[in-house]
Amino acid sequence: MSHFKAPPKKSLGQHFLTDRSYIDKIVMAVNPQPGDRLVEIGPGQGAITFPLLRKHGELTAIEFDRDLITPLMEASEGVGRLTIIHKNVLDVDFGKLAGDGKIRLVGNLPYNLSSPILFHAIEHAASIHDMVFMLQKEVVDRMAAEPGSKVYGRLSVMLQAYCSVDSLFVVPPGAFRPPPKVDSAVARLVPRDASAIGIADHRRFEEVVRAAFGQRRKTLRNALGGTCSSEQIEAAGLRPDARAEQIEVEGFVRLANLPAEG
Repeated sequence: MSHFKAPPKKSLGQHFLTDRSYIDKIVMAVNPQPGDRLVEIGPGQGAITFPLLRKHGELTAIEFDRDLITPLMEASEGVGRLTIIHKNVLDVDFGKLAGDGKIRLVGNLPYNLSSPILFHAIEHAASIHDMVFMLQKEVVDRMAAEPGSKVYGRLSVMLQAYCSVDSLFVVPPGAFRPPPKVDSAVARLVPRDASAIGIADHRRFEEVVRAAFGQRRKTLRNALGGTCSSEQIEAAGLRPDARAEQIEVEGFVRLANLPAEG
């Protein structure tokens, strides 16, 4: 677009989506409905922003790069009502944005911030209807991995405890400017109802999962030595000699929900 003069910034991990066919697929995956409150993380040069604006009429975008804000606002004239929040997304309270409703998140997440953004989002899962994100394919594979997979880990368990995670489609490097060195993929995350999550203490759950995957080759007995006893592991219906990547999400929930010893 003529409004955008500045080149992508390597320091911010910017890779702007330019392939119309993949832009259309993402917009179709979002499929905005009347009354939806759309929030885009990192609109960049508006590849997804403006098709969504044309389809839905209004959108809130969170953009950290000051140089993109004026061009985005100028380009949105006559397209729809665009509101831009100039902040680091990790400093944005999604709960306040949602108010008494829920927001729908969409975005091409910067590779260097994808995991922190995902964890930030699940902290506000109660305020989010769903999320359609484009990330590194490797990250999406980890997000959606099942127990026993080589890439099943802390990210898999933490996200799947709070959301259903579906990998939708792969986006090749050539769809971006500049092209990244790896494939990307689009995923949909739908937060679970609070009553279905079943986690008694969220910090305790995070502590147990982090410790279990801290040293993947260790058994649960050894990896959780300072966090859970063998008796607790067995009480949760798990084998102390099992490894973390063999344990389903529900097993971690049961273990974290047990009363702390001593």
